[in-house]
Parts: sequence; structure tokens; C-alpha cells
Amino acid sequence: MLTILGFAMIATFLVLIMTKKMSPIAALVLIPALFCVAVGQGAQLGDYVIEGVGNLAPTAAMLMFAIVYFGVMIDVGLFDPIVRGILKFCQADPMRIVVGTAVLAAIVSLDGDGSTTFMITVSAMYPLYKRLKMSLVVMTGVAATANGVMNTLPWGGPTARAATALKLDASEIFVPMIPALAMGLLAVFVLAYVLGIRERKRLGMLTLDEALAREPEPETVSAGTGGTGGKDRLRKGTGASASGTGTGASASGTDNEDADDDAFQGLDPNRPTLRPKLYWFNAGLTAALLTAMIMELLPIPVLFLLGAALALTVNFPHMPDQRARIAAHADNVLNVSGMVFAAAVFTGVLTGTGMVEHMADWVVGTVPDAMGPHMAIVTGLLSLPLTYFMSNDGFYFGVLPVLAEAGAAHGVSPVEIARASLAGQALHMSSPLVPAVYVLVGMAKVEFGDHTRFTVKWAVLTSLVVLAAGILFGIM
Repeated sequence: MLTILGFAMIATFLVLIMTKKMSPIAALVLIPALFCVAVGQGAQLGDYVIEGVGNLAPTAAMLMFAIVYFGVMIDVGLFDPIVRGILKFCQADPMRIVVGTAVLAAIVSLDGDGSTTFMITVSAMYPLYKRLKMSLVVMTGVAATANGVMNTLPWGGPTARAATALKLDASEIFVPMIPALAMGLLAVFVLAYVLGIRERKRLGMLTLDEALAREPEPETVSAGTGGTGGKDRLRKGTGASASGTGTGASASGTDNEDADDDAFQGLDPNRPTLRPKLYWFNAGLTAALLTAMIMELLPIPVLFLLGAALALTVNFPHMPDQRARIAAHADNVLNVSGMVFAAAVFTGVLTGTGMVEHMADWVVGTVPDAMGPHMAIVTGLLSLPLTYFMSNDGFYFGVLPVLAEAGAAHGVSPVEIARASLAGQALHMSSPLVPAVYVLVGMAKVEFGDHTRFTVKWAVLTSLVVLAAGILFGIM
């Protein structure tokens, strides 16, 4: 019964947010609460929620101060040269912009933290997408999939969890997987190229001067409606909506367009928050912060707390200016941290009621004995849905040891099982249980349901490429 209710709860949640019947925050809170009562454990709901909140509180704190930190860095102009450089390289070509998104996300992902990757990527690329009226779900989809592949780095999380759960060395898992992961990253770049070509056909190309000279129009802006493309179509305002979808949603009114123009202020050399004399201080501070994260000198929430406080104090020494900067980013902070705490209700109920354990046992139990010698492949395939519907902790510490034990009974080594378990990470990064994805969609102003509809199919394809490459290279 718990198995059925667990799958029903997840399905209900996904259907409601993808059809936009409920907001993600409301669905993350109300759906698990109702199912908790349905399984007869309503009296324990408070305990489950408090435990879930306690588990995710450090993540929420990290995101809150990371948003403030990178928001300040955007305000003071740290990323302006990146935006200008990308724009000059891309020459307002949608194909180059989408490929540039994938490359930037992959490079920044080397720090091992998805939230940081998305903040930097969106900060640099969002103005280009908005100015050219490109579909913002293309940006979020490509960035999330690229980060998912790179998330398999030993310091990124999944590899360390697999190594810990199966008592293996992380390098023993990761190093042989490099060719397969390289093929996965190549698949992301090919995907970005294809999606970029599609955007180019829909919108056409502009020169650099034309892109910078364009003024936002006050008329209705529709999203992804197709057509003949070309410069005339671009100047008529057809492209991504204010919500960032490519699925036919629309946004109208001068207010939305003014907000979009404000968002492009990253190229405004006269905005009052710029601090050109402190550029190298801010660059050094950011480099030191990312280095400290990789070296794990302090917990990530503490690093961002210290970084945000230092960035505010040095760049805006006067209290009114500091309050103004915090207020400017309060919307993003509230949305993202609220989403994380709402997700804590979902994960708390899913884990506390025993649903996730019963679901995992049922999935593992459905594997036929005849597939025993191929447990590595089975593990790779199962990693797609299981890491999407479960947290990485739940999968790697709860399910992976069971799969490894089943594989060992048929002569499959634990290290092969561990490598195969990494295949689903491209899809995992778009899971509703991953806090970083709410940073991505929040900063890009994309509805989570639209991001899910667009991204899942491409992320699944990328994960299958990684799995197929691992089999082809004899890694698993």
C-alpha cells in the first residue's frame, strides 16, 4: 500500500505542477500532507516536517547567502565583461548563445556545486536570451543537463556517496568513467547546437550593434509559437515569454518589458551600483570562495555567509546602500528558500512514512533473476527514475547497496554497480527534490512545470548516452 501511495503522491505532484493547477510551493506542502493523512500517519506529520526542515536547513542557508553574494557581484559589475565577451563571440547568433550556455555551465560546474553554477550561468546568459527574445527554457534545460553530467565529479556528491555506500575509493569509480562522461558532455553540446539552430530558425540573427540597440516593445510577447523566423519576426517581439517558457505561454504589458530591460542592465556602464575600482577585489574574493568550497575548508553555508557579509561591507560601506542591495535580491531569496523548505515537507513525508523505502524495495524486487548477470545495466537504467524521484542520499545509501548485493550474487563487482549508478545524474539535476533547480528556474523566471516538460526528455537521452558509452567502453 505504501508503495502505491508513494508513486501516487509523486505522480499527483508532477501532474499538478506541470499542468499549472498548483504552484510548486503549494504542491510540495499540501500533497504530501494529504497523503500523510491518507496512510494513517497524520499524527506524525509534524515530526516528519521538522526532520525534513532540519535536514535541508543548511542548504536553505547556503542558497540564501549565495543569492545575496552573487547578486551583489552582478550589481557591482563582476560579470559584465563575461556578458560582453560572450555577446561579442556569439554576435547575437542564437545557436552560439545556446552552445555558449552549455560550455559556461560545464566549466563553472567544476566547482562541484549546482547552485553556484546556475547563479553564474544565468547571471551571464539571461540578458542575452531576454534581449534576443530566445526561449528561456532552452537556457535552463541546457544548463541543468550540462551540470548534471558534471555533477559526477568526485567532489560533486554522487560519486562520493557511491564510494561511501559501497566502501570503495572515489577515484576507482570516477576515473574509468571519464570516457563515458565525456560522451555525455559531448551529447549536451550536440543538443545545445541542435536547439540553437532551432532558435536561429525561429528568430533569425542580428549583428552585435543591432542587438545592443534593440529597445523592448510594449506589445504582447508570445513564446515559441513557431513561424518563418528572420529579423522582422525578431523585432516584432516573438520569442520567450516573461515566464521564460517555450510552450506557448504569453506575457503582456509594459511592466514586464520594463523589467526585462532592467534585467539587461548588466551591460549598462552607468548604473550606480558599479564598483570598477573594486573589480579585482571582487574577482579575487569570488575565486577564493570557490577554491575554499572545492577544498572544503569550511561548510558551504558558512563560506557564503562570510562571503556575502564581506562583499556587502566592502562594496557598500553605507548602511542604506546595504539595505537597498539586500532588498533588491529579497524576492529571489524568499522564492528559493521558501521552495527549499516546502521541499522539506515533501522529502520528510516521503522518507518518514516509509514510502521511499517501500518504493525502492518494490523496484529492486521487480528485477528478474535472469537479469542478475547484467545488474550493472539494470542499475544504470534504474538510476534514471530513482534519482529523479528520490534524493541522492536515499538512492545511494538506501537502494545502491541492495543492487550491489544482488549483483555480487551473480558475479558483478560493486565498482561496476557504482559506476552505472552515476548514469542518471543528468536527469537528477532537474528533479523537484533538488534545491539547486529552484535557483535555476527562479533566477531565469521560468515556471518549474515548463522546465520539467522541456528538459526531462533531453536529460533522459543524455543519461542513456552515458550508460551506452559505459557499456561500449567496457566500464560497466
